[in-house]
Amino acid sequence: MDNLDTFTEILPFFIPLLILQLALMIVALVDLIKRQRVRGDNKVLWALVIVLVNIIGPVVYLIFGREE
Repeated sequence: MDNLDTFTEILPFFIPLLILQLALMIVALVDLIKRQRVRGDNKVLWALVIVLVNIIGPVVYLIFGREE
């Protein structure tokens, strides 16, 4: 029962992080799909970075991956 109490205590801190992660991932993936070119010309690699590297992956793509 102790583990359940601990989980319910920290759950309110994880929900905003989960929402932030999903929002960043969706924004980055939509941008990736709409762009003609990305840095490195490898959309598949950028998609993997966005999906697999939590929170940091979408931010890295949005800062460094896009070509103007």
